[in-house]
Amino acid sequence: MIGAVDIGGTKIAVGVVDADGVVIASDECPTEAKRGYADALNRISAMLRACAEKSGEVITGVGIGSTGPVDPLTGEIGNAEFIKEWMGCNPVRDLAERFGVKVAMENDADAAALGEAAWGAGRGRKHMIFVTVGTGIGGGIILGGRLYRGADGAHPEIGHYTMDSSGPLCFCGIHGCWEVLCAGPAMGAWMTSQAPADWPPEDFSAKRICERAREGDPIAKRGVEREAHYLGLGVANLITLFTPEVIVLGGNVMRSADLFMEQIHAEVRRCCTQVPYEKTDIRLASLGPQTGLVGAARVWHHRFRQDGEVA
Repeated sequence: MIGAVDIGGTKIAVGVVDADGVVIASDECPTEAKRGYADALNRISAMLRACAEKSGEVITGVGIGSTGPVDPLTGEIGNAEFIKEWMGCNPVRDLAERFGVKVAMENDADAAALGEAAWGAGRGRKHMIFVTVGTGIGGGIILGGRLYRGADGAHPEIGHYTMDSSGPLCFCGIHGCWEVLCAGPAMGAWMTSQAPADWPPEDFSAKRICERAREGDPIAKRGVEREAHYLGLGVANLITLFTPEVIVLGGNVMRSADLFMEQIHAEVRRCCTQVPYEKTDIRLASLGPQTGLVGAARVWHHRFRQDGEVA
């Protein structure tokens, strides 16, 4: 039974996951990164022990999916936007010492990709790209059944390639990257420049913009069309670069996928003129709210299975 740890900017989820990717027991707490890494490590350890006791199982390994850049080879957390206070800390080493088991860690988007590839919408496919669209845009790339990493184990930041160099400035320092154009906050930022003064402040979230578009609001509908356009361009670029068997789309924004999918497919047909785009399925993520925990567990299997493959 694998202990799973999903470290996010706002919450930490912990669970026990069986060999079929089923979460047997779970718990969560606010991240509260400013309380310090040592405090978080104690909370994670306590929740893991409680979940193991609740499930009646023994933890034989721990997998971690963490926000921001991480070093999967050394186990250190990098300069993560939402947990800056933990830079240089090593939960892989520390949890291995506390539990006496092997521990593996990946970026949370890579972890989710591994979970979807093994137990979700990408199951049975050797070449898959997972994209999550929420507060930001992230993703993981599976090629030949293995998680793709760059030089020195670097995680590809697919949300931060430039799509429009004259576009808005992202926190990463680049104008017009994919994330700043169509992550959830980008929908709200664009709507702020378009909506009349009497729009309620709470209606600038991606969720409310989509709801208003369904209600027929013309400005919200334009916002949804803009979102679908940039989502489609990004997906088309990934297909042109990799021509995977499947692209899996997840994250909070994609809960309104029915508003976007037709235009995403249209952009792919328009832009992918040099590759057999019809060979790439575009699917929605299927693991639901447990994606983070299931993916974290799969990180362990991927690292320590003899063949190292996702399935």
